[in-house]
Amino acid sequence: MNENEVKEKTNEEVVEQIIGEDSAIEIATNLNISEEVIGIIAGLATTEVEGIAGISLGIVDGINQFLGSNKKYSKGVKVTLDGKKVVVDLFVNVKYGVRIPDVAWEAQNSVKKSVETMTGLEVSAVNINVQGIIFDKPEKGKVKEVKAEDTEEKSEE
Repeated sequence: MNENEVKEKTNEEVVEQIIGEDSAIEIATNLNISEEVIGIIAGLATTEVEGIAGISLGIVDGINQFLGSNKKYSKGVKVTLDGKKVVVDLFVNVKYGVRIPDVAWEAQNSVKKSVETMTGLEVSAVNINVQGIIFDKPEKGKVKEVKAEDTEEKSEE
């Protein structure tokens, strides 16, 4: 059988031609996805949500990073697998001024959708733990202008 004939036939026809119709083919259906991979997916989905300033380090992640472990994409994410069900705990910082329940709801939906779509596992819970609020830093080189008129009015009063 030449290469052009293989391209024109479907995969099933090629397999039948190579091994015969009577032979049984066993296809591996076991797929194991590590908790770290799920953590990376959840972490990336979380950082894409508007209002999330970043994922904060939990105690264990902080120690691992101090000791040199390189898990930057899954930091602040705890994944618990139970068969085909997943529970994701996220430890996040939010931006100042956002409505935290709305941001948390959006993060939960984003993580659930991403993990279920990419892994085929069922996400039974996404727990959001707000660890801090991040304030916007003023841009370098820009100083708030104070007019002399404003200071004179205040000193006269």
